[in-house]
Amino acid sequence: MPSRCRRRALAAAAAAAGLWIAAPPALAEPQVGLRGYEVTGDAIVQPLTGTPGDTARGQRIVGNRSLGLCLLCHRGPFPDEAQGSLAPDLAGAGARWSEGQLRLRIVDARRLNPATIMPSYYRSDGLERVGSAWRNQPVLDAQQIEDVVAFLRTLRD
Repeated sequence: MPSRCRRRALAAAAAAAGLWIAAPPALAEPQVGLRGYEVTGDAIVQPLTGTPGDTARGQRIVGNRSLGLCLLCHRGPFPDEAQGSLAPDLAGAGARWSEGQLRLRIVDARRLNPATIMPSYYRSDGLERVGSAWRNQPVLDAQQIEDVVAFLRTLRD
């Protein structure tokens, strides 16, 4: 599919999910109800919580089409689930990216690529055309982000 068509398909998938994210703020200042974080290069090195991520909970979030929304666009190790093909395959994510790189991609991928259709899962401000279920709140809370990161780090192949 040509690049322009692919971008439109990705945008349509994001809109169908009720998510359309505006450009990120210049600084990662804490938003109401969210913990602050520091972006270092292409990563958020420090965890968002003091509790380590739980891989089993992370797998459930990623595999749950109504919560994590990951499988709308990504493929992964979920043989019984319908999966998207618009974004990178999650297989091998833990080998391709560090924990901090994964964290930033989930928290706010627009910091890396302003044109991405990847939703910012840990933002509550500057959002447009957001489904009512996510208005004024992040899609995932800080612990859920850590759980997803922990699971994705296990995907080495």
